[in-house]
Amino acid sequence: MWIAVLLLLLLPHLPSSANTSTDTKGSSNQSEIHNEDFPEAAVKMLKSLKGGKGQEVCSIPCDVTAKLLRDEKHSVCGSIQQSLMAYGRSTRKLIRDVMEEQHRALDFLTSQVMELMARVQTLSTEVQRSNTEMYSVKPVQSHGRDCSDIKDNLISVVPKIPSGIYIVNPENADSSFEVFCEMDYMGGGWTVIQRRTDGLVDFKRPWADYANGFGHLPGEHWLGLSKVFHVLNQKETRFQLHIALVSHEDTTSYASYDDFRLGNETRFYSIHLGRYAGSAGDAFRGYNQEQNQDTAPFSASDVDNDGCVPFCSINNRSVESCSNQHNQTGWWFNQCGLANLNGSPLDPDQGKEEGNTHILWDTWTVNGIPRSIKSVTMKIRRITTNN
Repeated sequence: MWIAVLLLLLLPHLPSSANTSTDTKGSSNQSEIHNEDFPEAAVKMLKSLKGGKGQEVCSIPCDVTAKLLRDEKHSVCGSIQQSLMAYGRSTRKLIRDVMEEQHRALDFLTSQVMELMARVQTLSTEVQRSNTEMYSVKPVQSHGRDCSDIKDNLISVVPKIPSGIYIVNPENADSSFEVFCEMDYMGGGWTVIQRRTDGLVDFKRPWADYANGFGHLPGEHWLGLSKVFHVLNQKETRFQLHIALVSHEDTTSYASYDDFRLGNETRFYSIHLGRYAGSAGDAFRGYNQEQNQDTAPFSASDVDNDGCVPFCSINNRSVESCSNQHNQTGWWFNQCGLANLNGSPLDPDQGKEEGNTHILWDTWTVNGIPRSIKSVTMKIRRITTNN
C-alpha cells in the first residue's frame, strides 16, 4: 500500500518525453505514456503489485491521496502533541505533589521547633520565678560570723564538715556575703581570702575591684579588702594568716603570722602582721628595713601608696609605681618589696627584662635563687576568742 502511494506521489515528477522499454526477450514493443495517462498507469501498477489478474483497483486521484497523507500526518502530529501535553501535565502534577509534601513536612518541623522553644521558654520562666522566690521571698540565713565560727557551731552536730562556700555575717558588717571555707586543712575553720591556681582569673585590676573582690570562690579569687576587714575587725577576736605555697616543681612551703589585721578604708587597708613562723621565709618583712612591707597601705594601678616618691631605685632602675612594675596588680607595696602574691604573668608582648611581674615570695629560695611559684592560698582563722 505504501509503495503504491509513493508511486502516485512520484508520477508527476517523471519526464514528459516518451519512454521505450524492451522486455527481457529483446522485443521492441514501445508504448508512449503521456502526462494525462499517469493515473491509469499508476492504477495498472498497483494492480500488478497486488498480483491479481482480473482484480479491479479503484483509481484514487493524486490530490485525494495527498490530502489523505496530510490528514494522516496531522493526525500523527496531533497525537504526539497531545501525548507531550499529557506528559507535561503529569510531570507538573508530580513536581507539585512533591513540593506540597515538602512544604507539609517543613510546616510540621517548624511547628515542632516552635513548640519546643515555647516549652524551653516556659521552663526558663519557671526557673527564674523559683530563683526569685527563693532569694527574695525566703531570706537566706547566715551560717556564722566567719569560717571558724561556722566550724565551732557545726562540730557538735556534723561529724565531718565539708569544705565549700558558706555565708558569713561578721559583726558590724552591713550585710552577709559568701566565702570559701577550708574545713579539712590543718584542723579546718579557715576563711580563704585569696587563691591562685590556674591563671584563669586576671589580677590586673583597679582599686575598686581589689576593694570589693573578684573571681570565683571555688577557684581563683580575691575576697575583697572590705570583706576581709569586716571579718578581722570583730570584737575580742584575733586572726592568724596562713600562706600556703606550691612551686612549679610541686614542692610546698608556708608562711604564717600569728596576728593579722587590716586598717580601715581611710588608711587604705594597711597590713599589720604578728610573729612569723614557717619554711618559706618572711618575705613580707624582707631582709632589711627598705624591703619591709609590714604596716604598708594597699596600692593598685590607680591608687599609688607604695612609698616611691617620686621614684624608687630597684636594681639600678628607677620605678615610679610598684603596681605598674608588677603588671598593674594590687598589693601592700613598700618600695615594692619581696612579696606580691597577686602578681600576674608577663604580657605576651613583654620580655622578662621588664621586671618581676609574677607571683613573688622571694625569701623562698633554692641555691639562693627565688623559687618559681605555681599556686598560692591565703587564709585566715581565729586563734583566740575572749568571752
